[in-house]
Amino acid sequence: MKWKQILATVAISAVTTLGVIWGYAKFSGKNDTYAGQQAGVVPANYKYAGLLDGNTPPGNALDFTVPSEAATPAVVHIKTKTNAKQVNNNLPRRSPNNPFSDFFDDDMFNQLFGGRGRNIIPEQRASGSGVIISEDGYIVTNNHVVENADEITVTLNNKKTYKAKVIGTDPSYDLSVIKVDAKDLPFLLYGNSDDLKIGQWVLAIGYPLNLETTVTAGIISAKARALGLNKDKSGDPKAGVESFIQTDAAVNMGNSGGALINTDGKLIGVNSAIASPTGYYSGYSYAIPVNIVKKVVDDLIKFGSVQRGFLGLSFVNASDLAEEDKKKAGIPVNAEGIYVSDVLTEGGAYEAGIRKGDILKKVDNREVVSGAEMQGLISRLKPGDKVPVTYVRNGKEYTVNVTLKNKANNYDIVKAGDALETLGADLVTLDSKKAKEYGIAGGVIVKKINEGALNDQTRMKDGFIILKVNDKTVKTVDEMKAAVGSQKSITISGFYPGYDGIYEYPLSLGDGE
Repeated sequence: MKWKQILATVAISAVTTLGVIWGYAKFSGKNDTYAGQQAGVVPANYKYAGLLDGNTPPGNALDFTVPSEAATPAVVHIKTKTNAKQVNNNLPRRSPNNPFSDFFDDDMFNQLFGGRGRNIIPEQRASGSGVIISEDGYIVTNNHVVENADEITVTLNNKKTYKAKVIGTDPSYDLSVIKVDAKDLPFLLYGNSDDLKIGQWVLAIGYPLNLETTVTAGIISAKARALGLNKDKSGDPKAGVESFIQTDAAVNMGNSGGALINTDGKLIGVNSAIASPTGYYSGYSYAIPVNIVKKVVDDLIKFGSVQRGFLGLSFVNASDLAEEDKKKAGIPVNAEGIYVSDVLTEGGAYEAGIRKGDILKKVDNREVVSGAEMQGLISRLKPGDKVPVTYVRNGKEYTVNVTLKNKANNYDIVKAGDALETLGADLVTLDSKKAKEYGIAGGVIVKKINEGALNDQTRMKDGFIILKVNDKTVKTVDEMKAAVGSQKSITISGFYPGYDGIYEYPLSLGDGE
């Protein structure tokens, strides 16, 4: 009897235990949570990606040898030399001409006693990287790699060296096209930067820190980043085009202009910048998407300058507006898109009906949530192109076709080589009333000095009034354009209103004709 009771007790315990285990397992499979996540539940984003569905094959071991081998011969080392330059130090001063002018000319006086004169900027050397994009020697690189260089040397992966000439540059994109006289060169095929995905493996190839060819690997960390680095020819960073690919591939000084490739060995971007407090790689690097690069390269080769289309509006990301500002503007607090802060009345957006306060939702039939995204799309188009734009006003959605214009608010093709372009200044014919007030027949006022020869070679200030180019009197901008022509060197003469004396600025304008 005793043994029977013991056996019965054991049997009941076993059944009870198994029942508890089974019940717990069933319950926990449906309801157990850990850090807010319910066990056994697969999020939608994993389902969309095809992960954890039991059908995803195991990933192969990472091996970048094949794309590296294909791409490295088409990435080059660029070395530049900028010759020593004489910088005119003629600054305006209200004091009368020196009292010793009867005994010493101004140059001798300045040498002996200091004052106005000329400074020497020493010779400068730098290096970067570039990508061969055609078998006949076209190479794309960053504008800042070759900007103002007097000599450009290109060294291939096989140690062959060539002299290169600049085909065209554009600081607003920070891109430049140079060319070497060679045939049957290796080159990189273009990929499609629109297809890039966050987390995708990429390789950066270049010549950092004056080292030999260097390959680093990383993933795409973000897209359509704006950093405020690029600027247009006026020096305005707001006019720069930025829609960077952000990666964590190691990039250092000297990588600029080099290739960012996918695992197929195709070019998907041109490495351009790093985020660093020290000047050396600290975790993130940035590349210009190849779909922007292709358009810029085509324009620079065909026209010598980029045919850039403009919507004709100012904007700010709606997400960046403070809640109070959104309420003042009469837009929802949770509004997403691009808030139009101003519209140029002569621009394409205004003509299409877009107004201040509208929120742009789509550009070229693609959703946009940031200005960088919008710039990336618009940068691929040219003046005269029509682009559909969807915007919201008072809660209602509208779609219009905007015809893009150039910066001058027309549809003309802008070609490089303008006689005055090299000077780098906004020039305006002096008003006749002002000319009479100054006691002169006419002249050209320098409204603003931008990037160019005047900024690089002189200390000229805004407001200078040009009277002569060499020995030719100029009373209008057209007369000045004709006087400059294609000359290799000129001397600009004029005065500063309210200051004594005539000031002369000698300039070198390159090779000329």
